[in-house]
Amino acid sequence: PYVWREGRSGLMGESPPTRGGAYHVVVFDYGVKRNILRLLADTGLKLTVVPAGTSAADALALRPDGIFLSNGPGDPAVCSPQIETIKALIGRVPIFGICLGIQLLAHALGGTTFKLKFGHRGINHPVRDEQTGKIEITSQNHGYAVEESSLPRELVVTHRSLYDGTVEGFAHREIPLFAVQFHPEAAPGPHDSWHLFDRFIDLIAEGRPLPGLARARTA
Repeated sequence: PYVWREGRSGLMGESPPTRGGAYHVVVFDYGVKRNILRLLADTGLKLTVVPAGTSAADALALRPDGIFLSNGPGDPAVCSPQIETIKALIGRVPIFGICLGIQLLAHALGGTTFKLKFGHRGINHPVRDEQTGKIEITSQNHGYAVEESSLPRELVVTHRSLYDGTVEGFAHREIPLFAVQFHPEAAPGPHDSWHLFDRFIDLIAEGRPLPGLARARTA
């Protein structure tokens, strides 16, 4: 485990933000990108990065206000220890996942994933935010996707690919957690999806599901 403090603001010579300064987030490192850490730090969050094999008990012993599940390679279905850890964390603290993080979270919540025929690769993938109708240009690099029909009714699809209709994000109706398949930190839009890091702050601050999910249509 290590503490991460560097944000983009420091690299650019700007004053660091303080919005999330009261909150401590434990980041599970499945292959985390540094710019994800920078953007989380830019919100003012205090970050402790832990190895992929860290147990739920050890993560909770760090007294986090939130949990972040990072990107990473491979087939999520074979990551049984990580899935069991996430199961033990759900409902304990707010959770945000990206890429492999959404896939592991889907399995932990009772869903499944499947291998895409060609995979999603590139920096020009249009994704629709189902809550706002806004289209965001996203960066993607994954070979597996969440099987929408497998998701429990408590989950709402929040983002969808406009290329093939696959799930690009979901959130829970009753528990403070959400996740996306694409990479908001990769800046293809260039900043279309950076608001998701602020959404994580809101989730931690409010300690309840994202607004409007109770009325949203079922996944």
